[in-house]
Amino acid sequence: MPPGVSSRDVSVRATDSNESAERHLISIVVPSHNEGENIRALRDEIASALANEPLSFELIVVDDSTDDTWRVIEQLSKADGRVSGVRLARRFGQQAALVAGFRFARGAAVVTMDADLQHPPSLIPELVKRWREGAPVVHTQRLDADETAGIQRVTSRWFYKIFSGLTGVAMNEGAGEFRLLDRRVVDYIVRMTEGEVFIRGVVSWLGFPSVTVPFRAAPRHAGQTAYSFKRRWRMAATAIISFSILPLRIGMVIGFGTAAISFLYLLYALIVRLRGGAPPGWASIVSVTAFLFGVQFVLIGLLGEYIGRIHLATKQRPPFVVDRTTGAAREGSATSSAALTD
Repeated sequence: MPPGVSSRDVSVRATDSNESAERHLISIVVPSHNEGENIRALRDEIASALANEPLSFELIVVDDSTDDTWRVIEQLSKADGRVSGVRLARRFGQQAALVAGFRFARGAAVVTMDADLQHPPSLIPELVKRWREGAPVVHTQRLDADETAGIQRVTSRWFYKIFSGLTGVAMNEGAGEFRLLDRRVVDYIVRMTEGEVFIRGVVSWLGFPSVTVPFRAAPRHAGQTAYSFKRRWRMAATAIISFSILPLRIGMVIGFGTAAISFLYLLYALIVRLRGGAPPGWASIVSVTAFLFGVQFVLIGLLGEYIGRIHLATKQRPPFVVDRTTGAAREGSATSSAALTD
């Protein structure tokens, strides 16, 4: 060691050097379900898009596939040190896969995107530019939403309107999982203890300043989407229930309303009876009774949904279970495993 230089000075300089390297590292987290045909092309396009940028990147592919996608990830990881893999024990869903990727991400900012190349890697430099200009959250907005299939377009549009109206959390139509998040934002999400996380809503709820970059989606590179209507419906229900109790309050208003209708109908029947007449026929009675019971069953189902989620939350099960890792993610396995139990 040179004279006059203490071990503490060397340690501080090494720490500063490491922090400087971290500031120039961008993590790209990609959830993958049976996307083995797309992973190589995705890596190539990301590398090409960032070739002239003064930063390095790591690609973290979180796999919950049933095909040979993991084999492809392992091969890429051995050939390219920038590629890491995290394999989940089973299919926990896209949102859980994203949180798993956040646990292993080391960069100063994290980009999330799909594996099918519909989210253009060529847009990443623009997201990084906006982040460097001071935006901790850089959203993207898909401009070609109107060109998607009819039923998907209608349900998507109404979901964003209903979600924003019920929760008070603004979300633009065409929003998705293609975005850039500053390290601070990612750390907040990782520390959340919710069983099911709707990341789009959480990012908006956190309230960090944001900007939006529009883009047009490219055609899917290969394979078929596994995001069925059933999964979309489940995500929509999770999003609304996770962020608002307004449905319960609406249910209470409906309950008071139907109780008032029932009381008025009973009053009408008593008046007719006191005048010596008889209530109308069974058809009207059965109709009103069926209506009231239907409303009650809907409200009971709504209460059951909330109570069921409370029941699952009390179990404190982790949102995902990691089966194995590869690449740089393997080095962070111990830290991430510890974080799961914190």
